[in-house]
Amino acid sequence: MNEAIAQAIATAAKALGAGLCMGIGAIGPALGEGNAVGKALEGMARQPEQAGTLRTNMIMGCAITETTGIYSLLIAFLILFVL
Repeated sequence: MNEAIAQAIATAAKALGAGLCMGIGAIGPALGEGNAVGKALEGMARQPEQAGTLRTNMIMGCAITETTGIYSLLIAFLILFVL
């Protein structure tokens, strides 16, 4: 009986930890990418001749920022299935 309760608590803690990991880990990339795209669009509106350069830099920045979300997803999977 006690072992079943301990197992249920451990499973609940894993789910909570993975959920927090993804919740917190997804906020940063979302805010960062939104800010980057907004500022790039402002720059393109002000200097249309630089649109290609701004777009390229924005896409590279968003790709690098997205790795944070991917890392948090990896950690969430590790919490759920490995620990």
